[in-house]
Amino acid sequence: MNRAFFPVVKAFFIAVVALSTAAHAADEAKAAPAKADPAKGEALYTNGDPARNITACISCHGAAGASTISANPKLGGQHEAYIHKQLTNFQGADRNNPIMSPLAKLLTDDEMKNIAAYLNAQPAKPGAAKDKDTLALGKKIYRGGIAEKSVPACAGCHSPNGAGIPAQFPRIGGQHQDYTVTELTNFRSGARKNGPMMTTIAKRMSDDEIKAVADYIAGLK
Repeated sequence: MNRAFFPVVKAFFIAVVALSTAAHAADEAKAAPAKADPAKGEALYTNGDPARNITACISCHGAAGASTISANPKLGGQHEAYIHKQLTNFQGADRNNPIMSPLAKLLTDDEMKNIAAYLNAQPAKPGAAKDKDTLALGKKIYRGGIAEKSVPACAGCHSPNGAGIPAQFPRIGGQHQDYTVTELTNFRSGARKNGPMMTTIAKRMSDDEIKAVADYIAGLK
């Protein structure tokens, strides 16, 4: 066999390996999700996008997610994965809301991730319990559940101080009483469908129990 043939073969195989490596790297780059950009999230949260009719989140949820409107949740310090999931759910039928659903449908997935990353990095705004007459009941439910109704302790998933568990259960400590009451009631009625576990639990709770635990939660730090 002509010796001149071997360098040609060697060069051919080197070229094939190089092309294969480049193609593999390109595939990995396509598969890797884009990293969330908190700076872009802050810009969209603070300013919105008037050209696309996207209202600034700050107008309802306050600077850095520190909402002062009791019907609108505090979002500062909320887990990134949870915020992204909720915005995604607002785009479908699982969490239909006349204000949030139209806005969420205007956002791209990257924009939702950016907003979530920004809010995750903000400090959680503390709240306070207001009704001393229901504090004991709220504390009992949150820490120990309601055994006779098979209602588990809220602390089991949301942690003793309401900080939640990242990527699994949301931060609820310090949340507005009115908002928590509304969401538990929505879970109970089926108006909110994106938490089967919460639906089961809320259906076993009375109005008074929901209000008591919501007030206790507001004071958690």
